[in-house]
Amino acid sequence: MPAPTTDIVRKPQQATIMVALEPVYHLLNSLMLLNKSEYLSGYGEWVTQTAVSLSPQQLHLNKLVLLGLHYAIVPNRSWSSFEAYVDNLAAHDPVALRNKILDAYESLSCKPGTPIVERAQVLSSAEAYLDYLYGRFPDEKIDEAIEREAYALMVDPPTMQQTIVNHLREMWQIILKPEWQRIQPMLQTSVTAFAHVDFSGMTPLEAARTVVGQDLPEHWEIMLGNEKVTQVVFVPSAHIGPYLGTFKPNGAVWLIFGARLPEGTDVTSPDLSRSELLVRLNALADDTRLRILQIISEEGEQCSQDIINRLSLSQSAASRHLKQLSATGYLTERRRDGAKCYSLNPDRIEGILQALSYILKN
Repeated sequence: MPAPTTDIVRKPQQATIMVALEPVYHLLNSLMLLNKSEYLSGYGEWVTQTAVSLSPQQLHLNKLVLLGLHYAIVPNRSWSSFEAYVDNLAAHDPVALRNKILDAYESLSCKPGTPIVERAQVLSSAEAYLDYLYGRFPDEKIDEAIEREAYALMVDPPTMQQTIVNHLREMWQIILKPEWQRIQPMLQTSVTAFAHVDFSGMTPLEAARTVVGQDLPEHWEIMLGNEKVTQVVFVPSAHIGPYLGTFKPNGAVWLIFGARLPEGTDVTSPDLSRSELLVRLNALADDTRLRILQIISEEGEQCSQDIINRLSLSQSAASRHLKQLSATGYLTERRRDGAKCYSLNPDRIEGILQALSYILKN
């Protein structure tokens, strides 16, 4: 008789986890931060100073390239230098570069009821292109003026390519190159320190908590808990402050985090210690954020609408302050009946007092 059928349960493949310098991912993320500096506080000083130093035309072009043409410039592998990466973009077939954007959009989930359209129809007019985007992104995420400019370039791939390459080369020469030379030694110290951390046996989510030093927001936990993630590369940043950034090409995740030293390391770096401390203190250097912490400390968990009502804040202002306090770890966030609610994290408060005391005594 035939042998009995045996169900084979395959163990999920262990994701590759590492911490690496990754200049291209770091610097692209830094350029993206320039687009957000007006409405999100807590970034590194370089971001705010650089955003002020650039002309309105340079900032507009940065938004067009980094937002409107974003998926054309997302690397699909590691690069040793920013210049080599841009040279590769310049040598790319322009149509293939444009198609990277469309490939990325086609991989996204559509809103219910969104019709499936051919690429020729998507690119038939600016209105058709915008309709296509609205079928894949939340309405508030779409900047119509930028996307219309992006469309005009996408139907002219050589000009699109030239616009991307010229902008990235200009940014490299005037702002990125000197900054990279300044911060590279500090970032390398962070990478070297994390090289002694044993990530074997950790899931991507467990590794992320170890690297970042705190729990992650819910959407990050969902992303890193996906079994399809085959590789996670953690990239220390001197500019991102308490926030996280990500690039997700081809099943891999490049996660940008504020440069720091791992807990319990023997590696010392006054620059990194001061940098991490400044990120934490920056969140306290605002009367509204201090009042939020005081209310939650005295009265316990508060939902975002409670904070809005108590302090007469706009939705956007409350969101900005709560996001920074959560990202720095002073507040823990959870969902309650669909609303975001916040509690004080006493361990973070105690940790910042100890770190400040150590710095002042040494």
